[in-house]
Amino acid sequence: MKRVFAASPARKAAFTILMAVESGQPHSDDLLRGKAVDALSQADCNLATALVLGVLRWQILLDQQIQAFLARPHAKLDTEVRVALRMGAFQLLHMDRIPAHAAIDESVELAKHAGHRFASGMVNAVLRKLAQQPREELPEATVAEIARKYAHPAWMVGRWAQLYGLDAAQGICIHGQSQPDLAIRLKSPEVERELLDAGIHLEPGQLLSAARMVAAGDVPALVAWREGRVRLQDEGSQLVAEIAGRGDAILDCCAAPGGKTLILAERNPQARIVACESSPPRLTQLRQRLTPQDAQVECRQADAKLLADDAVYDVVLADVPCSGTGTLGRNPEIRHRLRAEDLPLQMERQRAILAAALRAVRPGGRVVYSTCSLEPEENEQVVAAVLAERRDVRLIPVQDRIEELRGEGIVMRGSLERLRDCATAEGYLRLLPGAFHTDGFFIAAMERTL
Repeated sequence: MKRVFAASPARKAAFTILMAVESGQPHSDDLLRGKAVDALSQADCNLATALVLGVLRWQILLDQQIQAFLARPHAKLDTEVRVALRMGAFQLLHMDRIPAHAAIDESVELAKHAGHRFASGMVNAVLRKLAQQPREELPEATVAEIARKYAHPAWMVGRWAQLYGLDAAQGICIHGQSQPDLAIRLKSPEVERELLDAGIHLEPGQLLSAARMVAAGDVPALVAWREGRVRLQDEGSQLVAEIAGRGDAILDCCAAPGGKTLILAERNPQARIVACESSPPRLTQLRQRLTPQDAQVECRQADAKLLADDAVYDVVLADVPCSGTGTLGRNPEIRHRLRAEDLPLQMERQRAILAAALRAVRPGGRVVYSTCSLEPEENEQVVAAVLAERRDVRLIPVQDRIEELRGEGIVMRGSLERLRDCATAEGYLRLLPGAFHTDGFFIAAMERTL
């Protein structure tokens, strides 16, 4: 008689997603929005999400803790067994409301179901030993200690400590281990009353008057969400689009998934907006987000670095593909995939996109370059390299734009001084993760003078 698989739907879904991430499939947050998770009950969806993101955030430390109880510490484990062990260890060490027997038994079931019946005894033994260990209080005085305690690669923490100081590096790591705050963008003030009437508890944003933080409630379950009148969007991401500003002709070079494009459309209802995206699936997603009220947006499949437009637009936003090291709380698998030697590899593409953006803007027009990276190779060095080849471009201090936005009531008065503190000597804006409740962002503004 065939044995019925006993693991819970939430753990089966989490296991499947973690296996997909191990095989190099897209970001975990994309996988968590898939059909398998959507089919779960709300409680199971919440558990699956917590397991996936928690395991990925703590994976480096979990592997070390598991290894200490292996009979052969340096033996290579099958991927399915390793993932089952990580899931069990995470529940034992980081989820106080889950009984130890449930974490252990279901991890054993996952290993068996994946075809590793003989390894299931080892999974059981390792997790039982781990469950009996007292919680370890780890030191955090050095780069190596911070990297271990907060489960980040030591090379990343070392870079951040050198660039921003040890305390800031620790803050970045702490933010990377936290569930990101849920920020939303309201398409109109009337939507807020609709959300409040539906039982959504909102708090003001920290940066922008149009942003709200969700304190409680399921926003994606609302009609307003399905109709696009409210969107989940990090407040730092919203700020990028606000800094880009206003014009009659606007280009969004790398537009998907479209949150910044929609803000540009809201702020410029009479403008012609061209939104470019090189990936056909992402372009389809972008088009699906647009409503009939966004008719002024033309979606165009195009590689931003190959754009041939010359002096056509008043405003160009170049929010370029990057390593994403400012988003490790939201996309924790990045820390496992990225290598130090990868950082310069994006630089050529980023420089080409920025150069194309500067060609496309009219004299007197503005280009905003942004990333969600913390790394100079993708930020200051890109801007400096492109500007060194152009005599007709000047930097606009981003703090000047923030002052303008405050005058328009877009940036909140209480955040003005703190945002000024995030401006660099060159006039760029750098939001480190944890400085507000945003991901990490780099923003530079330029004007074409001739």
